[in-house]
Amino acid sequence: MPSEFGRFTSLLYLDLSSTGFAGEVPSQVSHLSKLVSLNLSWIGQQLTIDKHALEGLVHNLTEVRYLFLDGINMASVNAQVFMNLSSSLRSLSLSGCDLQGKFPKNIFDLPNLNLLNFGDNQLSGQIPRLLGNLLQLTSLDLSLNQLNEVTAFPNLKFLYLDNNLLSGTLPSWLYTAPSLDSIGLSQNQFSGHIKEFQSKSLEWIALENNKLQGPLPSSIFQLLNLTRLFLSSNNLSGVIEFRMFSNLPNLDLLDLSYNSLSLTSNTTSTVNHILPNLTMLFLSSCNLSEFPQFLKGLKRLEMLDLSCNKLQGKIPQWMQEVGNVSLTFLNVSHNSLTEVEHFPWNNIAVLDLSSNLIRGNLPIPASKINVFLISNNSFNGEVSSLICNASDLEILDLSHNNLSGTIPQCFGNLSNSLEFLNLKKNKFYGTIPPTFAEGCQLSNFNLNGNLLEGPLTPSILNCNDLEVLDLGNNKINDTFPHWLGSLPQLQVLVLKSNHMHGSLRVNSSKSSPFFSKIQIFDLSSNYFSGPLPVRYINSFKAIINLEKIGSTVSYMGVNDGFYTYSIGIVIKGQYMELVKIFTVWMIIDLSNNQFEGGIPEVFGKLNLLKGLNLSHNNLNGGIPTSIGNLTSLEWLDLSSNRLSGTIPNRLADLPFLSSFNVSENQLHGQIPQGKQFNTFGNDSYEGNKGLCGFTVSKDGSKSNITFGWKVVLIGYGCGVVFGMSVGYVVFQTGKPKWLVNLVEIQHEKKRRRKSKDGSRRNGRRRI
Repeated sequence: MPSEFGRFTSLLYLDLSSTGFAGEVPSQVSHLSKLVSLNLSWIGQQLTIDKHALEGLVHNLTEVRYLFLDGINMASVNAQVFMNLSSSLRSLSLSGCDLQGKFPKNIFDLPNLNLLNFGDNQLSGQIPRLLGNLLQLTSLDLSLNQLNEVTAFPNLKFLYLDNNLLSGTLPSWLYTAPSLDSIGLSQNQFSGHIKEFQSKSLEWIALENNKLQGPLPSSIFQLLNLTRLFLSSNNLSGVIEFRMFSNLPNLDLLDLSYNSLSLTSNTTSTVNHILPNLTMLFLSSCNLSEFPQFLKGLKRLEMLDLSCNKLQGKIPQWMQEVGNVSLTFLNVSHNSLTEVEHFPWNNIAVLDLSSNLIRGNLPIPASKINVFLISNNSFNGEVSSLICNASDLEILDLSHNNLSGTIPQCFGNLSNSLEFLNLKKNKFYGTIPPTFAEGCQLSNFNLNGNLLEGPLTPSILNCNDLEVLDLGNNKINDTFPHWLGSLPQLQVLVLKSNHMHGSLRVNSSKSSPFFSKIQIFDLSSNYFSGPLPVRYINSFKAIINLEKIGSTVSYMGVNDGFYTYSIGIVIKGQYMELVKIFTVWMIIDLSNNQFEGGIPEVFGKLNLLKGLNLSHNNLNGGIPTSIGNLTSLEWLDLSSNRLSGTIPNRLADLPFLSSFNVSENQLHGQIPQGKQFNTFGNDSYEGNKGLCGFTVSKDGSKSNITFGWKVVLIGYGCGVVFGMSVGYVVFQTGKPKWLVNLVEIQHEKKRRRKSKDGSRRNGRRRI
């Protein structure tokens, strides 16, 4: 950002928002003492401001009335620096600035303030009661912080406190504030009933993802100006008839998903008069047993979610007229639909038919589609090459069906748009298409559980963004594809249960690292031989904690849970199908092969490793003491080898080790005592005649292993899966283009993702 702006000392208005400048805000800007309005919001990524420059800015701009500094990194700045702001200030916006600590009290001394935005920081504690004394304040945004108590704001028009730690019942003044237009209190911990609203001015109510219960207040159906209503993911109950919404002609978004509500449609006579302007309707998990008749009148509908209900049979004929031109998003997954004839929606971008009972040949979607999900059905027959006419396809999931034939060669031609291709658990045979072109965008390629043969195709190397490659449970007959190691983003490689053979010894003398970002490396149940691959293990920088991988817990795949990578893997001796992969999982499984020689000490470098399985090989020598360095290790299986020597006592110090198996070896000596080893039963050691000190249960039977890992339930569709609950460091992947566009339209569905882009869009919209 040029410092020469400081020369324009007579300047009254300066707006550089969204201009793309980088680096630091120059201190010379503080020379513009006559400024009435300064907007430096979202200038560019990583823009910072020196605390002295900020102090000068606050001190010198005595005439400023409008100050927008959103998105500038102020992590090192004390929020009290704003103590000297001009009392004439009317608008102050500092969202996404990484401000931390308590709320700055000096804001109370700005009597003319009518807009205050401190959203997306790390401010904690209570919202000070004195803030309610700002009688001119009409717009307040403190969302995406850690605030835990709210005060009264009698004159507000716009209130955004979502994504905080607010609890208790909804504040009573919300129901009576005469000028309130928008209420944003989603993603908090509010409980109790929603009471009757007395104000008729409300246009926007967002209360999703709380703990609210009881029936909907009747006053909601009398808010004539209401345009958007978000009540999903609470515990609201009762029966709602759609005709109750007939007094809301301006409503364009309605979200009642994931409550205990039952929705009925008892009349068809007024179908065309119910919600004629509705464009987005989300009724997931609303106990619907049929397609609501009032949908017939929704000619402008753009997004429709009827997933997780009790819909049966086929999609009715009249549904073809619903949003015939306008519909871009349709989700009818997790129902009991049995038949789909064709898709009349020419502009559909996202179509989710997954987890139904649909039989027959695979229907061909519209050519403009971006996301096509039909997993977990009973589709059969071959996949027509006509599907490749969808040249904008980015996510294609045909997994868990009965599809057969060869994989269409034209999928390689889609690789300029296709990011996720999941053909898992079908009956495809033949070879993997060898036609992935330059510029391939694939990040997830899953062919697990088919009948594929032949060698791998080197054209996969054109897919530079590939993160997950799962070719397990096929009939692939090849030596280990060393060249996969040069894929720069590869994090998950699964080749298990094939006919692969030969040594993993690297003959090349090149010093470039192999598999530097790998996190899950599963070659189990093949015919690999020779020594364990020391060079690869040395190159696993992500597991050695040398590869920076981010800052918050996440899952692999698209953010926000719309679509995530899935995997089937052995965890602590149990095979599990996981529909979400924690990005912190670091797993090596080389079991059920013919590896020989010793276990190299280099395994001790993998300090982020969660699971190691080397069982059922021909390994000999001792258990390396360096395994005791793996302080993150949760399961270790070295069973059915020819290992000798003693069990290193250092393993007893591994704090998370909850599954341990060294059975069927030639070990001897004392079993380590204490800590985690007190939880392992005899079955961990049997078949080692020289071991002593077995621990058995009181009744003399084999001890049950008590898992020490925490388990959480992760929502997926209408069900749950198991995952590890951990406070680990992970990376996040970006959203695909289609999802960004939909979220732009849909912000209100899951408002205010915690990202700079999210803050930017919403900040600008609100201003």
